[in-house]
Amino acid sequence: MLNSVNIGTREVTPSNIICIGRNYVEHIEELGNEIPEEMVVFNKPNSAISKELYSFYDEPLHYEAELCFIVEKGLFSAVGFGIDLTKRALQAKLKTSGLPWERAKAFNGAAVFSDFKTITPDDINNTLRLVLTINDEVAQQGGVQLMMHKPNEILTELSSFTTVNDGDIIMSGTPKGVGKISKGDLFEGNVYLGEHLLVSKSWVAQ
Repeated sequence: MLNSVNIGTREVTPSNIICIGRNYVEHIEELGNEIPEEMVVFNKPNSAISKELYSFYDEPLHYEAELCFIVEKGLFSAVGFGIDLTKRALQAKLKTSGLPWERAKAFNGAAVFSDFKTITPDDINNTLRLVLTINDEVAQQGGVQLMMHKPNEILTELSSFTTVNDGDIIMSGTPKGVGKISKGDLFEGNVYLGEHLLVSKSWVAQ
């Protein structure tokens, strides 16, 4: 059975989760990576979607909070808060060997999402942003203003070489502040348009 997410009360089943890596300069710097010449793209399968936030899967997991968009009829139809879970030690090993990241990024439970909120094209502007708190302390914050590749640019670039199906999710990259998840941590993710709260979701790490 395929996993679904919600736009309000409506269920949507993504065929694919398309992720943008290294889209915030300060995040690139905190992990000691080089600024890429081209947009970094990788995929997570539908089976990665989970309602639970896990702290361990073969090794300790790291969190990366992201603004996430659902695509319908070739446009962004909704925005939500997502967490890209990463096996950081495995990812570092794969990168050192020049191998793909999927084993560190595409495992079951590697994508956790809030509900999604319907938006208009005009809503995707420099005031769209996220805030992640862990145990009531701000861990990550950032948004469109700080992105190297803005959402509409991302969609245009993806559409130039792959089909983005209705219901697919685009994870647009993470700002600085990533780190290890500890069991019992309280995560709260919020998406704002300016000062207006669009989406809020909390999880207790398992």
